[in-house]
Amino acid sequence: MKVFFDLFPVILFFIGFKLYDIFVATAIAIGATIAMIIYSKLRHGKVEKMLMVNGMIISVLGGITLLLHDKTFIMWKPTVLYWLFAAALIISNTFFKKNLIRKMMGKMLNPPASVWDKLNWVWVIFLVVLGFVNIYVFQHYSEDTWVNFKLFGVTSMIFIFMMAQTIILKAYLVAPEQE
Repeated sequence: MKVFFDLFPVILFFIGFKLYDIFVATAIAIGATIAMIIYSKLRHGKVEKMLMVNGMIISVLGGITLLLHDKTFIMWKPTVLYWLFAAALIISNTFFKKNLIRKMMGKMLNPPASVWDKLNWVWVIFLVVLGFVNIYVFQHYSEDTWVNFKLFGVTSMIFIFMMAQTIILKAYLVAPEQE
């Protein structure tokens, strides 16, 4: 269910694009993201930082897209998001000695510290590469191809990346607690 919740704006963007155009899709994605932030705050009393960052980025770049009627800004949004997350991983680990990957996945995995550091860097590299791939796709392919890539390609790449991680790190998986 969380996966659907996280993909909700992207799915609505995709539908809005297929039914109308990239500008209507952008407005829909902004609205959906803001609705998710409000829902999270009302339902859980808090909003995840990643959702807030995504909300700010889509509101700014999507807003500029709508204001200037220039699709380039919304097409840069995934890259900006990936690179900001990569920068957060580097900065938090290097300057604050906090491994955000460990914080997110610590309940599922129990590897030694050296593995957490490697995993952090693997995520940094993956996010940076994903950002460059997004740029390549929107600069070299049609708008329609980019929208399809955004939903299906990126989602598949993240799924495959996470499955590969699970297989590689299976020795460190934490057994679920019995109730």
